[in-house]
Amino acid sequence: MMRTSILTRNLWSGINGHIKQSIPFGSSNYRQNGRWYSLIPMVIEHSSRGERAYDIFSRLLKERIICINGPISDDTAHVVVAQLLFLESENPSKPIHMYLNSPGGAVTAGLAIYDTMQYIRSPISTTCLGQAASMASLLLAAGAKGERRSLPNATIMIHQPSGGYSGQAEDMKIHTKQIVRVWDSLNALYAKHTGQPIGVIQKNMDRDYFMTPEESKEFGIIDEIKVQTRDCSTLSSYGAFPILGSREFFLVGLP
Repeated sequence: MMRTSILTRNLWSGINGHIKQSIPFGSSNYRQNGRWYSLIPMVIEHSSRGERAYDIFSRLLKERIICINGPISDDTAHVVVAQLLFLESENPSKPIHMYLNSPGGAVTAGLAIYDTMQYIRSPISTTCLGQAASMASLLLAAGAKGERRSLPNATIMIHQPSGGYSGQAEDMKIHTKQIVRVWDSLNALYAKHTGQPIGVIQKNMDRDYFMTPEESKEFGIIDEIKVQTRDCSTLSSYGAFPILGSREFFLVGLP
């Protein structure tokens, strides 16, 4: 029999704003007395063979769950891309579950994740909790058809790309041409995944366009709004709480 519990460890990761070591992707940070700390829940599994500890995100990865929290950067992309490739190599036919709570970020980093999602054979379900804005909304829309979801109080937002450049006039013309090309490419991707005409996408992306889950479902970014998890009677004696799918659970460390 296996029993699961959770600990939270405070790992010192820097002082006076200078980071001294890397921290697990998705962990929470806070500052106290000039030092940065990272709150990393540790999941302890107890079995007849002894104990094994995982940080919470590694434990979720074991269940084929990927979390994208916060801005999408190159650091985010290299972790998520590696997770996607690893899970596909383990079992290309098994679904991957991606949870998004992100304001967006770098277009190139987001497209690296997007292209990997399209490249691998594993079907990917996407779920928005909190927000999926800018590039994160494209990742939400890029999930497998019928498997794109949002929780009821989330916010979804789309808009045109932005950027800045200074330099010689000819160089500025080159960069302006590039950002327009990227905008056209993003319009085409949104049209592909939502089924909306290019003209509708262009019009709505001209400025920040916020949507409720109901509106984003009508727009074609998501397929379903999840209001509730399963009945609480499905809680197992090991503290595994199923949510949004047969293979997904949050470890709650029940006694």
